[in-house]
Amino acid sequence: MRKGLRARTAASGTTPTSFANAVSGVGQRWLQRTATIVAVNLIWLAAIGASTARAQVVLPLTPEMEAPWNAQRVFETVPFAQRWAMSGADDMLPEDTPVKTRIHSGYEPVGVRAGKWMFVPMTSVGGFYTSNAFASPTNPQSDIALQVKPSLRAYTLGEGSSLALQADLQSDTYRRNPGLDQVDASFRGRGRIELWHDAAILTNFRVARLHDAVGSLSSPAGAVEPTPYNYITGDATYWQQFNRLAVSAGARIDSYKYGSTRAADGSIINQDSRSGEIYSGHGRVEYTIAPGLGVFGAAEGNRRELKGTPVQPLSSDGYRALGGLNIEFSRLIWGEIGVGYMDQQFDSPAIARIAGPAYRAMLVWKPTRSVDVKFRAESTVTQAVDTDATGIRADAVQIGMDYEFRRNVIFSLAATYERDRFVGQFREDKVYATLAEVKYLLNRHWSISARHQYINRNSNIPTFIYDKHEIGINVAAQF
Repeated sequence: MRKGLRARTAASGTTPTSFANAVSGVGQRWLQRTATIVAVNLIWLAAIGASTARAQVVLPLTPEMEAPWNAQRVFETVPFAQRWAMSGADDMLPEDTPVKTRIHSGYEPVGVRAGKWMFVPMTSVGGFYTSNAFASPTNPQSDIALQVKPSLRAYTLGEGSSLALQADLQSDTYRRNPGLDQVDASFRGRGRIELWHDAAILTNFRVARLHDAVGSLSSPAGAVEPTPYNYITGDATYWQQFNRLAVSAGARIDSYKYGSTRAADGSIINQDSRSGEIYSGHGRVEYTIAPGLGVFGAAEGNRRELKGTPVQPLSSDGYRALGGLNIEFSRLIWGEIGVGYMDQQFDSPAIARIAGPAYRAMLVWKPTRSVDVKFRAESTVTQAVDTDATGIRADAVQIGMDYEFRRNVIFSLAATYERDRFVGQFREDKVYATLAEVKYLLNRHWSISARHQYINRNSNIPTFIYDKHEIGINVAAQF
């Protein structure tokens, strides 16, 4: 999850007369934009379907990464059964896979096959209500927005080396505050070069145009519009398994190019100082001692070359290392528990060094095949690219549950507590969040989902205190 939310100062006081007079015009423009976006999206979906063979947002606990791809994110766990059984998840029944992502027969996407490639088009159209669009501690302004998300996934068929690509687009269109409108676009891919049966080179990349949402920890104070930035990342990792031993080593680069946003008074807030690159090297060793017990060690070092300003450089060096246990008890409880040390030292003496014990725990309890209960706790240092003044140590605890009420009805609940300590500053924030979601699969093509999310940030600095509710509904289609 993304770490925390920052409240900002939104315009307060009585509503200007000019705004009141413009509400009707804004509503008409919003309806026009909404109709245009929906029409284009439906035309796009129909064109593809005709050729087929047949909000800072705290999210639920994400599904675990499958082996060997966790080798590129050395602090991500993977189901113990997949490590012990060399065949991986291919021979597992749907009932033994995570509730959130399992696919039963009759609900899998059909896709469009072209030679060795399979193409899966998807799209969703929905809307959401927010009670505090600007994450303001005073004078919260509610709004509704249209959200449209088309995507196209493509992957190669067959065994051995493989390649998967995905293009995504997300458009958020607000009714009352068009300054909050944003369009995110992303193109990503990952490839596996099979060297021999138990060794491979894993690669992935992403090129994206994204935005820091108003109210997020990475959005500048006083901003009333999303902050745009270009993001490019690439990773190459060597992975090999020797019977019960698996090792990996790799390198990654993340590049950020930030634009500008606006304050409530119309002034420009330039964020170019946050642009730069982050270079990382990572490695992981795992050894399976017995079917229910394993050990691991993982480490990642980084050099963050960020532009900063002549008087405030943002570059830093750091690392995080963890070691611990992989555990499984009769496939009912499994997970990973690790402890270690982390250290991030900034070039600027004005930004305090962050060093100390680190931990990460991820546990999954399956009381029945239709219920997953997940627990996660982690300490991290917020990337320097996400802050313009200080280092931040974040400690987060999250518990969630996914319940398969029917083969085509999934209920999800999650609750999060997060503590953000701004090292070298007086500020300390605490974030409480809840999420409730239900997803109903009509058939292999269509689904409907609804969700409610509540976020509360409490800070020892009053200007950063706020809360908000978000309620949304979404209709999705895949072919």
